[in-house]
Amino acid sequence: MESMKRCGASLDGVPFKRWEKVGGFTLLELLVVLVIIGLLAGYVGPRFFSQIGKSEVKAAAAQIDALGKALDQYRLDTGRYPSTEHGLGALWVKPADETRWWGPYLRKAPPRDPWGREYVYKAPGEHGDYDLSSLGKDGREGGEGEDQDITNW
Repeated sequence: MESMKRCGASLDGVPFKRWEKVGGFTLLELLVVLVIIGLLAGYVGPRFFSQIGKSEVKAAAAQIDALGKALDQYRLDTGRYPSTEHGLGALWVKPADETRWWGPYLRKAPPRDPWGREYVYKAPGEHGDYDLSSLGKDGREGGEGEDQDITNW
């Protein structure tokens, strides 16, 4: 859309008026740009958000691995893994009944999984000396994709 702009100039101190064309975008041009941006967002958005879900699963697996290493260090010092009752907190705070504790075994309190829930810890475990898992995005056992359980076994 073209509009006119008023410009002032002077000739021997006497102002006169003249009109000059100023360029701009038409409504149609703006709509075309908005449609293109919408199409790009529709194509890129779902792919981007699916990658976020995959990264949460990878983060949970990495945290379980790090917690497993801390649990192994606890066992080397004390001769056993923390009980289910003591839980992962025993890696951070000395249990009252533990005499050979040389922790803390973590730099800070045990983390929550990427979905904000506590990791499930059982000792002795059904699949090994201990079971450590996250129930995934849905918070229920089983599932696929982002809802799958992430475990140490």
